[in-house]
Amino acid sequence: MDKLKELYAYRQMLISLVKKDLRGRYKASVLGFFWTFINPLLQLLVYTVVFSVVMRAGIEKFYIFVFVALVPWIFFSSSLTGGANIIVMNQDMIQKIYFPRIILPISYVTSCFVNMLFSFIVIFAVLFVTGYGFNFVACLFLPLIMIIEYILALGLALITSACTVYLRDLEHILGIVSMAWMYMSPVVYPLSFIPKELQSIFQLNPMAPIITAYRDILYYKQIPQMQTLLLATVTGVVFVCVGCLVFERLQRGFVEEL
Repeated sequence: MDKLKELYAYRQMLISLVKKDLRGRYKASVLGFFWTFINPLLQLLVYTVVFSVVMRAGIEKFYIFVFVALVPWIFFSSSLTGGANIIVMNQDMIQKIYFPRIILPISYVTSCFVNMLFSFIVIFAVLFVTGYGFNFVACLFLPLIMIIEYILALGLALITSACTVYLRDLEHILGIVSMAWMYMSPVVYPLSFIPKELQSIFQLNPMAPIITAYRDILYYKQIPQMQTLLLATVTGVVFVCVGCLVFERLQRGFVEEL
C-alpha cells in the first residue's frame, strides 16, 4: 500500500513522462504521429503478400486475420524490447533526483499502450470499410483483454528493465527473442496449424491466449472462451507480481551499476 501511495503521489510525473514519450516517438519525422497508423498498415501489407501470395495460408480474409493480432503484438513487442532499456536511458535522472524508479517502465509501457489504442482506430476502420463488421457484444470484452495484455507487458518490462542494468547485452538479445516469440505465437497462423501433440506446449506461451482472445472478438466475432480469459488473466497477474518483486530487489543497485 505504501508503494501504491507513493506512485499516486508521483502521478503527475508519470503522466508527464507518458506525454513526453508520445510526443518524442516520431519527433522530427515528416509524417510525425501518422506513423502510428502507417507502421501497422505497412507490416500488414508485408505479411499479407507473403502469406496470401507467396506462401498461401488458405485463410479467408487473411489481412483481417493478421491485422487484429498484429497490432496487439506490436504493443507487446515494443514494451518488451524498448522497455528493457528504459532505466539505462534515464540514468542521469536516476542519479540526480529521487523518484520511484518503477515509474519509468510503467510510463514506457503506458505510452506503448496508448499508441496501440490509436492503432485500433485503424482496425475498426478496416472492419467497417471492408464490410466485415464486428460483434458489439463480443467487443465489450475487448477492454478486458487489453488490460490483461497491459499487465503482462508491464510485468515483463519490469523484469527486463531491471536486469538490463546489470546485463547490457540483454537489450540486444531481446530483439532476437521477440522475433522468435512472434513466430511461436498465433499471430500469422491459427493454433489449428500446430500439430496436436505440440499444442499443449504452445499454450504455455503467455501471449497465445491473449492473441486468441483478440482474434475471437474481432475476426471470428464471438465472445472469447472463459478458459482463454482465465488463463490470460492468471498469466498476466503472475508476471506483474514477479516483475514487481524482481524490480524491487534489483533497483537497490541501480545507482552503483549506472
